[in-house]
Amino acid sequence: MATKSLKAREKLIAKAEQQLNYLEGGIFKDELPTFDEKIKLFQQYPLQPNSLEVLQINLGYMCNQVCDHCHVDAGPDRKEIMTQTTMQTCLKVIQNTGAHTLDLTGGAPEMNPHFRWFVEEASQAGIKDFIVRSNLTIIEANKKYHDLPDFFKKNNIHVVSSMPHWTEEKTDQQRGKGVFSKSIKALLKLNQVGYGMPGSSLKLDLVYNPSGAFLPSNQEAMEKSFKEKLLKEFGIHFNSLFAITNLPISRFLDYLIASDNYEDYMYSLVEAFNPVAVENVMCRNTLSVSWDGYLYDCDFNQMLEMKIDSPRQHIENYNESEIQNRYIKTHQHCYGCTAGAGSSCQGNIT
Repeated sequence: MATKSLKAREKLIAKAEQQLNYLEGGIFKDELPTFDEKIKLFQQYPLQPNSLEVLQINLGYMCNQVCDHCHVDAGPDRKEIMTQTTMQTCLKVIQNTGAHTLDLTGGAPEMNPHFRWFVEEASQAGIKDFIVRSNLTIIEANKKYHDLPDFFKKNNIHVVSSMPHWTEEKTDQQRGKGVFSKSIKALLKLNQVGYGMPGSSLKLDLVYNPSGAFLPSNQEAMEKSFKEKLLKEFGIHFNSLFAITNLPISRFLDYLIASDNYEDYMYSLVEAFNPVAVENVMCRNTLSVSWDGYLYDCDFNQMLEMKIDSPRQHIENYNESEIQNRYIKTHQHCYGCTAGAGSSCQGNIT
């Protein structure tokens, strides 16, 4: 690994260790059960994966935005991006794995200089559902991204985009000034090429993350409100809304600590624990690949540097049979995925 990549990796490890130490101490030490203790009560420990369905690949932490809730600490200053060599290795795995869904994420995955090449190459691999998690504003960020809606359509990409609210005030509060207006323009452009339109096969889904230290409301009710408001105010159509719980890691954990909301938020997650959600957490059918090719049970574990429990922890040494027989690594942040109706990158899981 290049010296530059090693330095980036060392910084990530140091940040992850700091956050894990915080999660391990405090209220969990004496007052609340750890996540492992909790799932043992329901005979759900240790967790093991089911059949691999989704390969989620992080193309890098570089992003044109700096969102308060971002669990990867993405931003314009992040230089960690996946190389074309690692992408080629991922392609070999994709062609030989049983996964039917490829999920490209970031940062803004479109900012990786090899993004379009990778999408075109991966499109030839017979993926059933090809997801790109776009922040919408990237379409308006620079002229070189203006044609993304057409590029997505050409490659039959399933677009999943963050949209905290149907109002400018609440959206800009979470994601930065001017984000709402750019997002609306981007959504209209996606609608113009067919995304999210009635009768169209081009899927456009939106993602809602709470803007503070609270759990998301009912996903179905929010979807109805989002559809009514966006259609009435802007003439915008989309397919589904995914409500995702903010996990106490990375930038959101920093916010919880700074705002003195950490203990209350963790209590609310533990109190809302749902054993049914444990059966469907995304780590059971998903494998996460970091920008430098390491393997994780999910992208949240990736942010905490919790690599998979296997001697083969890099995409170069991928072995599906060994990976399928592993135990899934869990920690206190996992309460976020099992609270209430449960949470994953596809929204509610119960």
